[in-house]
Amino acid sequence: MAASITITPRAQPRPRWLGWFIRRYPLGAVAGLAILTMGIAAASATWLAPYDPLAIDFLAMFSRPGPGHWLGTDAFGRDVLSRMIFGAQTALLVGFFASLAGATLGGVIGVVSAYFGSTGDLVIQRLADILISFPLIILAMAIVAILGTGTVNLIAAIALSFVPRAEIIVRASALGIRQTPYLEAARALGAGHWRIIFRHMVPNVVAPYLVILTAFLGQAILLEASLSFLGLGVAEPTPAWGLMLSGAAVDFVQRAPWMAIFPGLAISFMVLAFNMLGDALRDALDPKLRT
Repeated sequence: MAASITITPRAQPRPRWLGWFIRRYPLGAVAGLAILTMGIAAASATWLAPYDPLAIDFLAMFSRPGPGHWLGTDAFGRDVLSRMIFGAQTALLVGFFASLAGATLGGVIGVVSAYFGSTGDLVIQRLADILISFPLIILAMAIVAILGTGTVNLIAAIALSFVPRAEIIVRASALGIRQTPYLEAARALGAGHWRIIFRHMVPNVVAPYLVILTAFLGQAILLEASLSFLGLGVAEPTPAWGLMLSGAAVDFVQRAPWMAIFPGLAISFMVLAFNMLGDALRDALDPKLRT
C-alpha cells in the first residue's frame, strides 16, 4: 500500500507591524515622521544651524525674515532659526528624560502596589489622588521651587509630576493581571514575589506604559516651555523655545512678532505631533480598539 503524503500549506508571512501601522493610522505615522525629523534636526544642529545661536550681532537687531536670516533675528541680533534648531535639543532632552523617568518610576510603583495590595496600596493611592488634584504646572513649579532651577532639576521636577499619573494608569492594568491563572501557576511553582512582578506582570503592562510615555513626551515639552517662560526652567543664553517666548519677545511683540510666532508654532507643532502619535499607539496596542 502506497504511503500517504500529507502536504502542509506554507505559512503566510505575517505583515510587518510598521507597514500595517502606517496604513491603519496615517495621521499617527505622519506625526511619528515629524518627530523623527525634529529629532534628526536636533541631533544635527551643529551642522544644520546657519549661525551660532549665542552669537550677538547688534547690527542685525530685529532683522525681518529674509534670505540672510530666514526666520529673522531677536533683540540681540541672534538668528531665530539657529536658536530654534538648538532649542529643539533642549526640548527633546528634557522631554525624553523627564517622561521616561516619570513613566518608568510611576509604572513600577503601580505594578508593585497592585500586586501587594493591602494597606500600602491604600496609602499610595490616596497620596496619588492628592497629587493628581494639582495641575501639572502647579506641581512642577512647587518642585522646582524646592529643588532650584537648572536643566537637571527641571527634568526631576517634571518627572516627579508625572509619577502619580503613570502610577494610577499602570496600576489599573496590573490589577486585571494579578488574578490571572498563569500568576497563580507561578506562585504554585514557588516563584518569588519580585520574580512574578518583573517577569510576568511588567511585560503585560508594556502597552499602556508606551502610550503614557508618548503622551508624557508632549506634556513634558509643554511644561519645559512654560517653566522656562516663567523663569523657572533653563536660563539665558541657553536656546530654549519657552525662553524665546519670554523677556524680549514679549516686550517687542509688535515690533518683531516673528520672535514669538515661530517658537510658539514649534511648541504647538511638537505637542500636537506627540499627542497624535500617542493616540495612534493607544488604538494600535489596545485589542479592544482594533478591528
